[in-house]
Amino acid sequence: MGNEAEKNYRELLMGCGNSREKRVVRDGTGREWRNLTTLDIDKNCNPDVIWDLEKFPYYSTRDSIFDEIHAYEVLEHTGNLGDYRFFFKQFEEFWRLLKPGGVFYASVPRENIISESGTTIRMNQWLFGDPGHKRVINQGSLHFLSQNNYDIEVGQTSMTDYRWCYKADFRIDFIDMRDFNMIFGLTAIKK
Repeated sequence: MGNEAEKNYRELLMGCGNSREKRVVRDGTGREWRNLTTLDIDKNCNPDVIWDLEKFPYYSTRDSIFDEIHAYEVLEHTGNLGDYRFFFKQFEEFWRLLKPGGVFYASVPRENIISESGTTIRMNQWLFGDPGHKRVINQGSLHFLSQNNYDIEVGQTSMTDYRWCYKADFRIDFIDMRDFNMIFGLTAIKK
């Protein structure tokens, strides 16, 4: 990366809590943060920005300002299960804040703990064991964030068409199932 590109590269860590660890990295970007902004609802975590992720629009009115947004173990604390309007509005906000080709990285609790053979061992106790968890985001949820999926599946499968209320677009780059978490990366598709 050139000096100018490096200087303009910006990252956002949402729901930073007390950790500043970069847990997910893009090929060639490294584990060090570049021009990091931290955001959390709890002022005791000393974030750069104190913000409630259930309030829209998010803290900046500027569009396309971040190359990467990271949200580790935070999405399940926002919205409510079945509230599709909040779900899509939140991801539209992530999309709005990302530069074209910017990436949203997140981790959320998995529903089940799976053995190496693929057998469900038990339900993840942290999914709803944490009193602050309000919803589940799983692999199926991410499917609704790609406009291409709507073009392919609406009318062919039972996929609900939310294009009337969802205008953003992401490409699913990866989904990695770990013991207790699903980690994923989404690239913002902007024309």
